[in-house]
Amino acid sequence: MSAYFDELETRSADVREADITAGLRRQIARARAHAPAFAERLADVEPDAITGRGSLAPLPVTRKSDLIRLQSERPSFGGLAAIDPGAAGRIFVSPGPIYEFEARTSDYGRMARAFFAAGFRPGEIVHNTFAYHLSPGGWIMDAGARALGCAVVPAGVGNTEQQVQAIAHLRPEGYAGTPDHLKVLLDKGDELGVDVGSITKALVSGGALFPAVRDGYAARGVTVRQCYATAELGLIAYESVPGEGMIIDEGVVVEIVRPGTGDPVPDGEVGEVVVTTFNPDYPLIRFATGDLSAVLPGTSPCGRTNMRIKGWMGRADQTAKVKGLFVHPEQVAAVAARHPEIRRGRLVIRRSGDADTMTLHCEVAGRTDGLAAAIGATLTALTQLKGEVVLDDRGSLANDGKVIDDQREYA
Repeated sequence: MSAYFDELETRSADVREADITAGLRRQIARARAHAPAFAERLADVEPDAITGRGSLAPLPVTRKSDLIRLQSERPSFGGLAAIDPGAAGRIFVSPGPIYEFEARTSDYGRMARAFFAAGFRPGEIVHNTFAYHLSPGGWIMDAGARALGCAVVPAGVGNTEQQVQAIAHLRPEGYAGTPDHLKVLLDKGDELGVDVGSITKALVSGGALFPAVRDGYAARGVTVRQCYATAELGLIAYESVPGEGMIIDEGVVVEIVRPGTGDPVPDGEVGEVVVTTFNPDYPLIRFATGDLSAVLPGTSPCGRTNMRIKGWMGRADQTAKVKGLFVHPEQVAAVAARHPEIRRGRLVIRRSGDADTMTLHCEVAGRTDGLAAAIGATLTALTQLKGEVVLDDRGSLANDGKVIDDQREYA
């Protein structure tokens, strides 16, 4: 079998840029014709005037943080989709709420490429622990593995002991899920005396892959590669050689811009990841993810020739990703709104061992029995994550506008 998923991965720079130019012209024409919001935003943009990826810079940016507002103003995906909801294959609900969809096509999120680069091959079994309920993560990974020719165990989240027993019985070669959860399964196998050693490779996403975590898995015989994807865009970039950055997927164009603007920054400078996809059903043009990264010079030593980025380097805004889920400043504000005792709140995110932790510090005017527990329940309900609640005196939190304080260190 070839060392590459397809011939697109090793195109020359000239061929790739010509293909990108043609693709951008088609995508802008389709967005103007079939997506009402883009028809308004791109009304003055003539597709034939696009001469390459550099032509994207003057076009307006649509931010992920805008989706809640856009979708509330204009149902059916905020007018950004080129198909009607009834033509979708699945519709998802993410915290916010934000509504996403997948069309009735194979490997809608283009994840097979990332699985291949991570060493997965047809005929293998993938134990997929991304959530399937309402959220798109499980389905995106599921479709990519099956498109590659793998069988998938749709494990989802929870039921750890049952999952371990299934791994011991079915002997999957690979794991898909967040970086931390694989350790939960391996440790449970050790605890129960169950052999889960069939897993020798993993494709992870939804959280930072810390060097110590990768090294720990390697010591247990598991080779881990990571990929960068979002619900709206599918695969953005993927890893082939550890320490050599992440290669941009062939189905998107990535720009790195100065946060809060649409202005591209010089290669190597850290900025916000802005993506234009060639997906005809969801023709997102200059979609700002809110994530930070930077372009790496040269090409990957694996021989793939597309642009590389350093990977996920944090958030351009105060939004943070915890255990695979985004936590937004608006959600912290919503917690405070439900509890009038809270005068100011700050969510502190740290790393404890191999897990992310959240602590919501709340300045309160007065303390009553059960208040911390009630606030904690609201936090879980709004974020789908558990966190500790600490009640502080008024004036104890810095008046610096920070709502989410992510204190984790990223590789």
